[in-house]
Amino acid sequence: MNSLPRRSASIIVLAALFGIPSLCGAQAFPTRPVTVVVPYPPGGTADILARTVGQKLSERLGQPVVVENKAGAGTAIGTRYVAEAAADGYTLLLGTVSSHAINPAMSQVGYDPVRDFTAVASLGSIPFVLVARSDAPYQTMPELTAAAKKQPGAVSYASAGPGTSNHLAGEMLGSAAGIKLLHVPYRGSAPALADVLAGHVPLMFDLQTTSAPYVRQGKLKALAVTGAQRSALMPSVPTVAESGLPGYEVSAWFALFAPAKVPRPVQKRLSDDLAAVLGAPEMVQKLRELGAEPDARSPAEFTSYVRSESEKYEKVVKDAGLSR
Repeated sequence: MNSLPRRSASIIVLAALFGIPSLCGAQAFPTRPVTVVVPYPPGGTADILARTVGQKLSERLGQPVVVENKAGAGTAIGTRYVAEAAADGYTLLLGTVSSHAINPAMSQVGYDPVRDFTAVASLGSIPFVLVARSDAPYQTMPELTAAAKKQPGAVSYASAGPGTSNHLAGEMLGSAAGIKLLHVPYRGSAPALADVLAGHVPLMFDLQTTSAPYVRQGKLKALAVTGAQRSALMPSVPTVAESGLPGYEVSAWFALFAPAKVPRPVQKRLSDDLAAVLGAPEMVQKLRELGAEPDARSPAEFTSYVRSESEKYEKVVKDAGLSR
């Protein structure tokens, strides 16, 4: 028998035993379907985004990308599931500001938002807009803060519930502006917005996608958007930072994460393919139709951002007395 095949066989066995990356594992990725876990019920923005991106990612990977909804415990069930999954790149998470910043600050969720995940790609972010009912006595952020200072606790705002993004946006505003706002929680954004439209509550931090049609119809007025820059959806509306509170930023951001310690070549393959998917003009257009601003940060940059967001919301929760 020729000695070359025996030598090659020995090398392959050693590669399998010791994980030599040039001959096995990462370079073969992917050889089967990839699952994207969405920690929300079907039909919401996160779900739509995961399915839209997943379809295009599948074309580049040459394997199906399956979206699996694992809702519950305020995103903790699905997020923890991915944190505990095999670090092989076949299980990803559609993570959000709630799963990776707000919920870990609010309660014991069973995972660390930075240590237990590998950032793969930032997808985009949707800023909130501070809307007031059409007959509210203030037209701008400075007028609102002046009214709130004159009567502490008399100006109320609606939210989707305690510990939600739009609740904490109000807590952050109160802290930054030195004012006291009255929080009125609802069971979801839809009933909260309905009561603002009906005139029962004067204010709400709502996703710009939802409120923009009512602003255009004159049923609501937009006082400020909460992103770092002005929104393409409402270019004439100033940011909160422009309105006298520099550094203020709240956005509902979305990103794809893998479990911690996923092999570097696998992370790079996913990140590179997602960068191509997200940079395509049709995907940029789709994101903007969802009200999202594309986000081109690298995985390393986004990891730093997640860390800063986690620290920010830890402080907001602590300052507001919202204990774990």
